[in-house]
Amino acid sequence: MHKLKLIPIIITLLLMSNLGFSQLGFSHEIGVIAGPVQFRSDFGSRLNEETNLGNSGIGIGIVHYINFSYRADCNCYTTDTYFNDHFKLRSEISWNFTKLDHFGEWVAPDKTSENADRLRAHSGEANNFDIGMQLEYFPKSIRSFQAFAYKFAPFVSLGVHYTAFSPEASTTYGDQNIANPNNFYSYWEPGSIDPQNGSTFSLVTSVGVRYKLTVLSDLMLDLRWQIYFDDWIDGLNHQLSYNKYNDWLIWLNFGYIYYLD
Repeated sequence: MHKLKLIPIIITLLLMSNLGFSQLGFSHEIGVIAGPVQFRSDFGSRLNEETNLGNSGIGIGIVHYINFSYRADCNCYTTDTYFNDHFKLRSEISWNFTKLDHFGEWVAPDKTSENADRLRAHSGEANNFDIGMQLEYFPKSIRSFQAFAYKFAPFVSLGVHYTAFSPEASTTYGDQNIANPNNFYSYWEPGSIDPQNGSTFSLVTSVGVRYKLTVLSDLMLDLRWQIYFDDWIDGLNHQLSYNKYNDWLIWLNFGYIYYLD
């Protein structure tokens, strides 16, 4: 829980950095995002489409942009440099939630072993709060897009987020005690189930496009890939050979962006 206390500190640092940018005369954008999430974890079978579709959830967030191409203080364009005309700095606070179950051949109806019953009885939840920054690159001119020279502006982004996670785990097998390893898959080592709160960092990259709706608003479509620097995001971290990667997700989000200045 003590790691969660870092969240107000990080929020304060983000606000201070944005204030610093605003004092340099740049403009701001704010928006909301939401969309479906596919959470790829130690539940189910790796690279199994039934697992990927079954372990799907939702994500929502608030985003803020530093627009380097326009000055709010003088209502004019900034110095015409490549960076100012092709990059934006995005700050984000978001939350995603996914209910997790085991899918694939090991829990198929024709599997009648005790281990199959244990897997079918085991479920969990991934519950993650994110805060962080991404640098977005627009191949086309941001100035021209704002002037309606074209309607669509593709972009790619890369950044780092701080994630506070609070997974949950449950089972209907045996005595239903999640601390009892006999209630879970027998090939997992004791301690593989640990739904404790924690925090970590994650690498975030995305590809997307903006659509110019009005002079002061855009619609956005963004496909995100996010990998965590931890394998306990889902509360499960077994040691079998196919558990080779940390938890990660794919998030397709739809957004509405409003230009404040």
